[in-house]
Amino acid sequence: MKLLKKRFSRDDAGKFLPAYYDKKIYEEDPFKTLDQKGVGKLIKMAVELGKKERPDITLGVCGETGGDPKSIEFYNNVGLDYVSCSPFRVPVARLAAAQAAIKAKKN
Repeated sequence: MKLLKKRFSRDDAGKFLPAYYDKKIYEEDPFKTLDQKGVGKLIKMAVELGKKERPDITLGVCGETGGDPKSIEFYNNVGLDYVSCSPFRVPVARLAAAQAAIKAKKN
């Protein structure tokens, strides 16, 4: 089996993301908004299994998705304890986290 040695990062995303959008592979920038169906499923599994093994474990996420309102709501719903993001996204992240907590209490 031949392994591909290519990787991509948010620094070079502008080179390939437009083609991914055109082909409907991604609807939004995966470096800013969490892919809830794919990566989100893995995060949900990790939270469930981690908290089952160690109920006192503290789990969170760091990165730009930590400042995205849709991603924050997802993180809250799966049981993450915190999010971390770049300073300019903190006000939006705080508001989104509060809204997600209120919405979760209503359900």
